[in-house]
Amino acid sequence: MSLSTHVLDTVTGRPAPDLFVRLSRRAAHGFVPVAEGRTDGDGRIREWSPLGREWIADGDPRPGTYRLVFDTAAYLGQDAFFPEVSIVFTIRDAGEHHHVPLLLSPFAYSTYRGS
Repeated sequence: MSLSTHVLDTVTGRPAPDLFVRLSRRAAHGFVPVAEGRTDGDGRIREWSPLGREWIADGDPRPGTYRLVFDTAAYLGQDAFFPEVSIVFTIRDAGEHHHVPLLLSPFAYSTYRGS
């Protein structure tokens, strides 16, 4: 199983490069950060930088509930209507690839389960 994301700026129709994203996993006391990354020139994160033991040895998340937080203010500017976007999702099958894209504009965003 692997996890990836992609951010597309729907105003320009182009990928959103260098956008910081943090991945957290739900634990008994709340969400715990487990990995982070920045989108590449194509607006994608395929490889994550692990932050702790919650991330298993081979770099893939295990089943559980996760949260992606996108630092959209750094991309859209400090006056952004949505200074961050948080997407919570559940991984049930560790054998599948999970892709969580973000379609972003200054006053709207959407997401879906990609492939």
